[in-house]
Amino acid sequence: MHTHQWRKSSYSGEGNACLYVSAPDNATIRLRESDEPNTILTTTPTALAALIRSTKAGRLDHLGAA
Repeated sequence: MHTHQWRKSSYSGEGNACLYVSAPDNATIRLRESDEPNTILTTTPTALAALIRSTKAGRLDHLGAA
């Protein structure tokens, strides 16, 4: 099993719901949540940047609507 250097998001604050990020190389980004540390999402910098841009622009707001 690989050991990753995890960094906590500065937006997570001091609570329990924290997002951690690990970038072991230039082609891979790993994300995990403090509540489920063994569940790791793997993506690329390009895909993560597209997700962040879409979220900031509000293009995904309809997904949270009930």
